[in-house]
Amino acid sequence: MVHSKELRAIVAILLIAAVPVRAQAQTPSVPRVSKDDAQKVVAIISGDKAKTQTYCNLHILSEQIEQAYEKRDMKQVDELDQKFEALEKTLGPEYVALMDRLEDLDPEKDKLAAEIISVFEPLDRLCTR
Repeated sequence: MVHSKELRAIVAILLIAAVPVRAQAQTPSVPRVSKDDAQKVVAIISGDKAKTQTYCNLHILSEQIEQAYEKRDMKQVDELDQKFEALEKTLGPEYVALMDRLEDLDPEKDKLAAEIISVFEPLDRLCTR
């Protein structure tokens, strides 16, 4: 079971990652995301120690971004966001594509968003070791 704080971190990562990627999208209609897409991405990341560590580093950065945002330190938010974007690209095109398509989901209202977040739980547990 994901705790509220962990859920917020997951949602923050998903939303922060989706915003810059969406801005770069070339096609106006992006296919809807699926739970299967998320499972493939989790398998790719969890099967590679370097990618798993990068994913965990994204968790840390998302928390730092959230803290900077709460302090209204937009300069630090921008700096951390640039680091975040660079790191997420190293997770591969499948991850970037998934994040792009997740933008359209509201994690608080969309059942699919909750299902996708649950797919990331085993990967998130690797970050707490």
